[in-house]
Amino acid sequence: MDDKGRMKLPTVFQQHFNNVDDGKLFITSLDGRIGRVYSISAWRDNEVLFDQYRDDPDALQNVLFNAQDLGAEAKIDDQGRVTLNTELRKELKLTAGQELHLWAYKNYVELLTDEVYQERKRRARQNADANVRKLEMAGMK
Repeated sequence: MDDKGRMKLPTVFQQHFNNVDDGKLFITSLDGRIGRVYSISAWRDNEVLFDQYRDDPDALQNVLFNAQDLGAEAKIDDQGRVTLNTELRKELKLTAGQELHLWAYKNYVELLTDEVYQERKRRARQNADANVRKLEMAGMK
């Protein structure tokens, strides 16, 4: 993260997003802790789901509120950077020079501060052997 709120994307993510929707992104957080970087088309797919979702209207409204309150469209610049909006940077406590962790998952990339990353790392290590066995029993190779 630089002092202008720009985050440099690793080359593999730049290539992926530039091949989808010409590098147009929607960057947000749905929970106020973890950022999410979506291609515009992936975000539009979510909007279709939101239009059809009826199981829990309160959950839908809360997720939509967070997404819109903290989100904004962005475009990858010529140097592979994207600008994160001020509200998102403030909510996630992002500062210039801060180390960030990016993790590709499903159709988005998660943006984690080191604090959240370390928390997840500790949680993932708890009962790791038992968790691996469960997934192997379910067919993981």
